[in-house]
Amino acid sequence: MTEPSPDHVQSLGRGLAVIRSFDAEHPRRTLSEVAQATDLTRATARRFLLTLVELGYMRTDGARFWLTPRVLELGYSFLSSLSLPDLAGPHLEALAEKVRESTSVSILDGADIVYVARVPVSRIMTVSINIGTRFPAFATSMGRVLLADLDAAALSEYLASIELTSLTDATITTERQLRSELARVRADGFCLVDQELEEGLRSMAAPIRDQHGTAVAAVNISTHAARYPLREVHDRLIPALLETSAAIEHDLSRIRSNT
Repeated sequence: MTEPSPDHVQSLGRGLAVIRSFDAEHPRRTLSEVAQATDLTRATARRFLLTLVELGYMRTDGARFWLTPRVLELGYSFLSSLSLPDLAGPHLEALAEKVRESTSVSILDGADIVYVARVPVSRIMTVSINIGTRFPAFATSMGRVLLADLDAAALSEYLASIELTSLTDATITTERQLRSELARVRADGFCLVDQELEEGLRSMAAPIRDQHGTAVAAVNISTHAARYPLREVHDRLIPALLETSAAIEHDLSRIRSNT
């Protein structure tokens, strides 16, 4: 076993190990299960778990612990660094050239999506979109494909933290409607949002998944609602979108396998 360097911070390593012990197969764990999974004593694991609860990265019902959407903040720095935008950029440019519409990549950060890459073709929104622009996740196509990937506990936590505000006459504003739409997105593998964020704006998005199958980002196409009939959106734009998300995923997996 390699000896840790003099600069190694053991407590940080242990805290990250506690977070990594939760995954799709183990979304909720007891104290004993966390201690066993991380090779920590119960007392040590308990301190880390309660610290994460205090910081808002975890919740507990007294018996089990689970992660909150706030853990997504931990990945923000990596995903908003040069790696993802540089990797996605050529794919976005190819997609924009193919469909003649603006294309973007965003990540989920708290209650919002944050744009980390974009190739604009024409301005179709009243608000200018730049890298770092935020929109409420619940009313956007990219936000919905990322929300659809959350487990039940994380989604409930998210819904409890927001207000479903009407942005246009078409915006979904009830939890029941939104949950139903997210279930549809989960089943379809893509999302189409028609004039819910802004009147006249139609957007479609697909998830970008890592090697574990987790949606770490989303890619979308935005267009004016009058430019394409819905049939053409489904026949032409969405297939091109799905091809692009698959290409980005392939490049992500290739990079991970070489690191």
